Amino acid sequence: MIEVNNLSHYYGKEKILENINLKLEEGSFTILTGESGSGKTTLLSIMSTLLQQSEGEVIFHNIPKCSIDTIRNQYIGFIFQFHYLIAHLTVMQNIRMVTKKSKKDILLILKRLGIDELANKYPSNLSGGQRQRAAVARAIINDPKYIFADEPTGNLDSKNSKMIFDILREIDATILVVTHDKSHIQKTDNLLTMKDGVLC
Repeated sequence: MIEVNNLSHYYGKEKILENINLKLEEGSFTILTGESGSGKTTLLSIMSTLLQQSEGEVIFHNIPKCSIDTIRNQYIGFIFQFHYLIAHLTVMQNIRMVTKKSKKDILLILKRLGIDELANKYPSNLSGGQRQRAAVARAIINDPKYIFADEPTGNLDSKNSKMIFDILREIDATILVVTHDKSHIQKTDNLLTMKDGVLC
């Protein structure tokens, strides 16, 4: 379980998040929605350890006491709206950069995502949906306990968007997804809505 207590965040004097309290149960699939500028990405970045909050705390109940870097590298997977694959590396090379797992293990993940035949292709040779599936593979290769996804289907058509969400729902992890896509909101354990830096 991940727990957020009395969390607030400022950029300069501007308050972006105000007194956020929430709990994500083990293995739950949660969607966070809200208007642009409401603070969704900031909250996601703090919960995933990419950003340090101004006030409050984030507690990972099922992770041993360790450094933030260890938590980020071993227990968390992050999927961005843009895939951020390194252009001069193949799909396989992009994933091998973040894991100690074998080539065989990586191919199994790619096969699960339907892109194992693209392992030696460069990002420029892939479609948008294929690149995003490669980004998902990179995020889940280390079997993270938590997966955070920030508009992971924002640049995809409806078919590929559905595919990415179906894949995420099959993963054994606690998952928080920021999305504006209303077609996926009904299929979630929890729905959170943000407005002006607070949870509604």
